[in-house]
Amino acid sequence: MKRIKISRIIIYVVLTLGALIMIFPFFWMFASAFKTSVEINKFPPQWLPSSLSLENFRIAFEKAPFARYFLNSVIVMVCSVAATTFTTILGAFAFSRLKFPGRDLIFSLLLSMMMIPFEMLVITNYSTMVSLKLWDTIPALILPFTSSIFYMYILRNFFASVPDSLYYSARVDGASNWRYLWQIMVPMARPSLVTIILLNALASWNSFMWPMYVISSTQNRTLPWGLQVFTTEAGYNPELLMAASTVVVLPMILLFLFARKSIVRGVARGGLKG
Repeated sequence: MKRIKISRIIIYVVLTLGALIMIFPFFWMFASAFKTSVEINKFPPQWLPSSLSLENFRIAFEKAPFARYFLNSVIVMVCSVAATTFTTILGAFAFSRLKFPGRDLIFSLLLSMMMIPFEMLVITNYSTMVSLKLWDTIPALILPFTSSIFYMYILRNFFASVPDSLYYSARVDGASNWRYLWQIMVPMARPSLVTIILLNALASWNSFMWPMYVISSTQNRTLPWGLQVFTTEAGYNPELLMAASTVVVLPMILLFLFARKSIVRGVARGGLKG
């Protein structure tokens, strides 16, 4: 019994230290966002700001149009999530329920493409955007991310776990594949769909490399790309940088905190079934 208690204490200590290490950068960012220039450069460092003034946020928004960056990020995220969710539902249903020659082979080939990193596709996607005359436009940030093999894999496994008898019963009652998909399968797959939407929203919001390549004008920048440019345009002002970083990071932190259980539950159901 003593050994079990000691091992549990060690595990809790290690987990607590790991949690503190993970949380500390966010704590330092939030605290520094409210500090003055003198407070943030103190040594030894001052852990908490003397007041919760929003002056750094006001100055940051004056030096760069973060409201415009925020709107662009929201537009890109909503459009990407909507398009990806729609194509994922159609693809997952086709590969789980419809019978057509080469179905399993095609799906296996699509899965193998997950091993190709996005960096290897940047030049091809960039050339495509230029040829379509979409360079430096909002659609250029959306078009390459209208489908996902990974999300399709998660949803396909859930669709495949639904008994065939339910599908055949719906077909006997006169339901078309389209009606069966949207009125029966999609409501049943709500946990997996919530996970797909949340993960896609996080990925779209945090996207940095692709906007850096295809966006140059100030009016079309998203928050991560605008934050990087802000570090050079506004000079070295760590308190302003922390305030701007808080604007970028805080929405996704709140989204993850409220939806973390749904993400874990949906990934587990989609990955274990089928």
